[in-house]
Parts: sequence; C-alpha cells; structure tokens
Amino acid sequence: MKKRVLLSWSSGKDSAWALHLLRQQREIEVVGLFTTVNQVHDRVAMHAVRRELLVLQAHRAGLPLDIIEIPSPCSNADYEARMSMFVARCQQREIDCFAFGDLYLEDIREYREQKLVGCGIEALFPLWGMPTATLCREMVEGRLQARLTCIDPRQLSAQFAGREFNHALLDELPTDVDPCGENGEFHSFVFAGPMFDGDIEITVGAVVQRDGFVFADLLPIETSGKFNVA
Repeated sequence: MKKRVLLSWSSGKDSAWALHLLRQQREIEVVGLFTTVNQVHDRVAMHAVRRELLVLQAHRAGLPLDIIEIPSPCSNADYEARMSMFVARCQQREIDCFAFGDLYLEDIREYREQKLVGCGIEALFPLWGMPTATLCREMVEGRLQARLTCIDPRQLSAQFAGREFNHALLDELPTDVDPCGENGEFHSFVFAGPMFDGDIEITVGAVVQRDGFVFADLLPIETSGKFNVA
C-alpha cells in the first residue's frame, strides 16, 4: 500500500517543488496539504500570503488543505499545542507521513523529527541535501514560477520584494545569500508550475515594512469557486 502523506505547505517554492517530486514516487500518495495561518492578519505565517491565495494554490494542486490557525504573537508553547492537536487528528485519519520542504538546516530537521517521535507519523524530506545553487535553477527550468513575498532586509535588499523568482533574480543575488533563501533571506509564493493544473493570476500590491521584515502584498486577480479547506 502507498504511504498516505500530508505535505507542510508554506505557499513557497520549496514546498511546491517537494510536492512535484513526491508525486513522482510510486510508493507515496500525497493526500493533502497543511499550513499555519496567522489568526490576526489571516495570512500564511512568515510568508504573509493572503488566505485566498493559499486556497487557490490548494485548488490548483487538486488537494484538500488543512489550515492551522495560530495567534499573533505566537509563543512556541502555543504553536506546539496547536500542532499537537493537529497531529492527533492526523493519527485518526491514518496519515503515515508528514513531508517538509527543508533543504539543509539540521536543527530544523531534528526539531520536526523529535516532535513526531512516538506518534506513528514519519517525517519525510524530499529536497534534503540537494545543492541549492543547482536546485534553484532546476525549479526555474522546471517551469516553477514564484514571486518573493517577504525579505529580511538584514540579509537582502528590500528592492527584491515582489520580484519574480527567475534566472535574472538569481544572477543578481549577493554571493552570501542562499539562492533558495534557506537561511530566511526571503520567502516566496508560487503561482505556476508542474504541481498545479493551471496558473494563479496575481498582481503585486503595496510593499510594506513590518516587524523588521519587508513584505510584498500579492493580490489575486481571479476568485471563483469554493475549495476544500479542512
């Protein structure tokens, strides 16, 4: 039997590419996505992507979406309590694995694995160890299209906010910035790619600075239908 997998979905390129790769594995069936959303701003945590766009992504991916609402600000204790409740629900649903788009940060991987110990759910990391200088180009050449939604101005110029993730952008990144943004330099929103059955039409709205980060507000152009959100 295939392993029933839920994918941690950030709305960005790494989780989207993880979905693309997981679907190529015969022993795995991705049965849904899960995402944490800020209750106050109704946006994806850190990426600041509107819930409406998140739901459109799940629709384009053809997968149900579990939204885990978290308070703002959110303490680690609050976060872990809500995730523990979600894990318990997933046990009842006979989920075999959680998949994550992490690339090489050992402490993040260890944290995820430790929180799943003893629950019967395995952690998968389909992108783990892939050289990011190569992976970023593979994504672009593989028809993934994304825009940068969040910039850490301590690591990367705010001028990159809202820009498309493409070869031109990668060529302009400073040499000390990871080209996949794995150290938090930037976060993204995917609006097209082989993991979707159609593109998501968006426009770039206001660029604002808040809580030490720079955010580009992406706005949906199309809004239609009711999509499966758990």
